[in-house]
Amino acid sequence: MKLKNLRKNYRQVVDKTVFLRVDFNVVLSSGKLKEDFKIRQSLETINFLLKNKCRLVLASHLGQPKNGFESKYSLALVAKYLEKILDKKVIFFDYREFSKFSEIRKKILSGGDIFLLDNLRFYNGEERNCKRLAKSLASLADVYVNDAFAVSHRANSSISAIRSNMPSFMGLLLEKEILNLNKILHPKRPSVVVMGGAKISTKIPIIKKLYSKASYILLGGALINDFYLAQGFNIGKSLVDKDGIKLVKRFLNSKKIILPVDVVVRDESSLAKPIISIKKIAEISDNDRILDIGPETILLFSQYIKKAQTIVWNGPLGMFEDEKFKKGTVIIAREIASRASGRAFGVCGGGETVEALNSSGMSQYMDFVSTGGGAMLSYLAGEKMPGIN
Repeated sequence: MKLKNLRKNYRQVVDKTVFLRVDFNVVLSSGKLKEDFKIRQSLETINFLLKNKCRLVLASHLGQPKNGFESKYSLALVAKYLEKILDKKVIFFDYREFSKFSEIRKKILSGGDIFLLDNLRFYNGEERNCKRLAKSLASLADVYVNDAFAVSHRANSSISAIRSNMPSFMGLLLEKEILNLNKILHPKRPSVVVMGGAKISTKIPIIKKLYSKASYILLGGALINDFYLAQGFNIGKSLVDKDGIKLVKRFLNSKKIILPVDVVVRDESSLAKPIISIKKIAEISDNDRILDIGPETILLFSQYIKKAQTIVWNGPLGMFEDEKFKKGTVIIAREIASRASGRAFGVCGGGETVEALNSSGMSQYMDFVSTGGGAMLSYLAGEKMPGIN
């Protein structure tokens, strides 16, 4: 069933029980939420529905549980946090007590305005787009709203199959994601794509899709290693995507693809006392591992960013999780954010990308921060989006 525009068709959801698929796939650490970005991004839709007298059955996944219930993947902490920021009672369906949908239905009918199911991936069939599970989920509400862009590239029961059972609507966040990403597909020029990460094979589809639209594509992270290897350079012990060598060959002579001219490497001949240095690409030795972009590259990339009218960024430009190799990513994040909000339209997405943007202290200047990493890439690459199509 097609997703209708929620705001335009709000009369169809007034006073209804709504199954609201959200993305509360947050990072939990030591019994606390490490960050709440995705939860807060869903608040606009939640409050919109509450104002229209809806009862909400919220549903999300968390992590990758393998065999049913695993306490570390329970959404119990999220329920408590949501209750705090909404300042409203949230009735949580702990999977250990509420694994049967008949029990959940009884509880919903007994009263309450906001309910949260435990991790959807505890239920057998969610990731297989099981129609039986979808029917059971649909039995909990009158209408369906998808506000989980970050998993809309997955054919899951709560994302795809459920829509054949009930009237379906697009959440306000999902609509916002699509509107902003469409601006990247029809960019003002010069248009600059900044891309990092580990595997070039996952990024090639988006490079192909945006190649004709982009003025320049600036690459960092482990993606660059396949390019250097294909050009015959020594990359030492640097990470390589084995499937990527053939894929990059068509782009080797492209003037649009901008690669780093210098890098930060760690000499791993002695891990007890590793030596960190800055080297030109031709200077890399057998024991070196490329872990960040160098200062000349930062200046080079900044020149392209400062002239851009449209900027899209996905993926760290180095081993961002290590303090010694995050400098390049954070500085480029500042450059992108300082160019956005007026002079250029800037969009970024992906967990580590958002974390890097937050580290730059300039996240408020970005025009749009997507809740999706893989979903953002899939959408921009023109791949199937089962939660939207």
